[in-house]
Amino acid sequence: METTVQKKRILSGIQPSGNLTLGSYLGAIKNWAALADEYDCYYMMADMHTITVRQVPADLRRNTLTQLAAYIASGLDPEKNVLFVQSHVPAHAQLGWVLDCYTMFGELSRMTQFKDKSAKNADNINAGLFTYPALMAGDILLYQADLVPVGGDQKQHVEICRDIANRFNGIYGETFKIPEPYIPKVGARVMSLTSPENKMSKSDKDPNGCVYMLEKPEDIMRKFKKAVTDSEACVRYDIANKPGVSNLMQIYAVSTGKTFEEIEAEFAGRGYGDFKKAVGESVVEMLRPIREETERLLADKAYLETIYRSGAERASRVADRTVSKVYKKVGFLAR
Repeated sequence: METTVQKKRILSGIQPSGNLTLGSYLGAIKNWAALADEYDCYYMMADMHTITVRQVPADLRRNTLTQLAAYIASGLDPEKNVLFVQSHVPAHAQLGWVLDCYTMFGELSRMTQFKDKSAKNADNINAGLFTYPALMAGDILLYQADLVPVGGDQKQHVEICRDIANRFNGIYGETFKIPEPYIPKVGARVMSLTSPENKMSKSDKDPNGCVYMLEKPEDIMRKFKKAVTDSEACVRYDIANKPGVSNLMQIYAVSTGKTFEEIEAEFAGRGYGDFKKAVGESVVEMLRPIREETERLLADKAYLETIYRSGAERASRVADRTVSKVYKKVGFLAR
């Protein structure tokens, strides 16, 4: 008799707090499409996390829909992947509150992102900004996820999630699966074009540091031409001494499939001008079909609505089971 092997489950999400960056695409979304055959994949628009920083409501709604369209345009088939909006699944807030009560103040105060965001939003250091790792733990544990695709800088969030899950399981018995971080080999960490010691981010103070997935080709080319390099005029991979050039090489490697050795050979004896132009062109061509398909999808709001409604139903079926189990364990009276 043939036994069907249960696929491992993956959950990930990106905040729809603005346009998706090239860093988000190369570090996360580009890799997600290939996982659907091997894994049971859940991807959310993490809109509940977004409001720890003040948002313009109309922009948040538009960004959420655009992000869904961009996910599909990037190859995330809604039949093979569960694509949903976090706030459409009430179980996230329900489990988030329970886990708040099993997360220690000291653990939260050590989180580097809380320190970073507090410094950037000194006039709005709210409780959500402090406790969001418990909500993030809820996001992951709701789906009994085996793996969480994260950049190297996000490993701390998976660690606190594991700590919370182990603490809860220790008190009430096996309730949550303990997740592992899933870190892709190449393109996991795309740096700013203007300050390559920092991760590429939509909150970059210099607008030329960040390239967006849906940006016009001429704007992408302009940003790559302005990218920071060094005075050596030699294309060579050396993160410590040549961070700008190494970042561009990493972007070029992921967008063309070439190895660092092949890239070094291709640009041997050529200046940085040629190199930056080639990197820019490779990114423009990689993103062009995604941008065009995203625009086409955004013109069909009815289709996108069927996708996020179906996604919320599929996600809720799994999430509600976990919440029922947790509520019973902590002693809440059944409805």
